[in-house]
Amino acid sequence: MSRRGLMLVLSSPSGAGKTTIARELIRRDDDLTMSVSVTTRPKRPNEIDGRDYHFIDQPTFERRLAEDAFLEHATVFGNLYGTLRAPVEAALREGRDVLFDIDWQGAEQLARTAAADLVRVFILPPSTEELEVRLKSRAQDSDEIVAARMAKAADEMEHWDEYDYVVVNRAIEESVHRVQTILAAERLRRDRQIGLSDFVRKLRGA
Repeated sequence: MSRRGLMLVLSSPSGAGKTTIARELIRRDDDLTMSVSVTTRPKRPNEIDGRDYHFIDQPTFERRLAEDAFLEHATVFGNLYGTLRAPVEAALREGRDVLFDIDWQGAEQLARTAAADLVRVFILPPSTEELEVRLKSRAQDSDEIVAARMAKAADEMEHWDEYDYVVVNRAIEESVHRVQTILAAERLRRDRQIGLSDFVRKLRGA
């Protein structure tokens, strides 16, 4: 038997911890591949092109969009983000799982176009106070941007009930373990296992 890959989506308000959780999952699980989004936003000092994002200019992004090259795309804080279709579809066919660190808009688009392959997990902060502390501790954004992210967080959290699972990120280790448990269970779903019907038929025939 073989297995079709799945798309594991992590979403959260900025600062709630989805990117840290995603990186830990990738580090611990050789069968999980990170989907690297394309974005028009400027590269931060600690980011590497091709690892964190594929950084491109807006005209290039819009040309690829017109070519229907994206599985999903969204505008966040004035910047464009998107997931290229071809590498994801190739991974799924080969039985590899793909991890997405995207917002609710992207997850909503994937739910319309690839629902059967999708597993959605929403990451919540333990409190709004803790969320603000985490945003400020990153020291990557101005006070104005932090304030904008906090204002947007309430709207983003309204979409929690559109997801299959919800994890409150009180501690990274605990949260990673919970998402690992979700992934393990989803990999065993009957409809993801190719050839299972033939396998069972042979067992019954024996």
